[in-house]
Amino acid sequence: MSRATARSVALEVLLAVRASDAYANLLLPARIVRAGLSPQDAALATELTYGTLRGRLLYDAVIARAAKRPVSRIDPDVLDLLRLGVHQLLATRIPAHAVVDESVRLATGALRKRSASGFVNGVLRAVAREDPATWRERAVEGRSGDDALAVRFAHPAWIVAALRDALAREGRTGELEALLTADNDAPRVALVALPGLAAPEGLGEPARVSPVAALAPAGDPARVPAVIEGRARVQDEGSQLAALALSRARPVRAGERWLDLCAGPGGKAAL
Repeated sequence: MSRATARSVALEVLLAVRASDAYANLLLPARIVRAGLSPQDAALATELTYGTLRGRLLYDAVIARAAKRPVSRIDPDVLDLLRLGVHQLLATRIPAHAVVDESVRLATGALRKRSASGFVNGVLRAVAREDPATWRERAVEGRSGDDALAVRFAHPAWIVAALRDALAREGRTGELEALLTADNDAPRVALVALPGLAAPEGLGEPARVSPVAALAPAGDPARVPAVIEGRARVQDEGSQLAALALSRARPVRAGERWLDLCAGPGGKAAL
């Protein structure tokens, strides 16, 4: 059996997410441990997995153009491999020859689809011949409005519409593209300091939103001493804020309306 690599681990997770609705955030750490990846390879596997998932709508449009066929006519396993390859070509600094060579190896090895190796090679070489900006433009040719934004920024059209409506209510519709761009940025891992056991300032860089959060240092957050000792855990800031809000809510009394719960003295919001 060949040794697991960052790319093979990422592909394994992508296949599971698509075929069995696996949760990448739960499966990926287990696969990294099982493969015995070094910290550097673990970081690469993480970037390849989440980056490919984030950009899937854009990458599918690029693949369809490069392959000259709709993605619905491509073997699903091969399509996942192509998505992984296209992410490396368009969003990382990995040399194109390495991306193509490793992708062909995965087609014949991990996927056991030797007959697909020539197709994988041809599609990825076609993508490698153009720069990322050119492919982003080609991917939206013939599209307009929210459909074009959905592909360009790799967000489902209904999410684009929902974000547009939310911004419109605040008179900030012009910020839609900036918001979609920011939403594609890889997030920093947030840690929560467990009450009475840790303080956020002792965990890492201060977070921006939650008062009990800190940004984890680079590397595997499971190796942070406070996490190992059970004094902190990984939790995004939004979840922390929800927990803080619920901890400050009071029980509902019979006949009380939801608006009453949200109002404090003088009718001001309590949360």
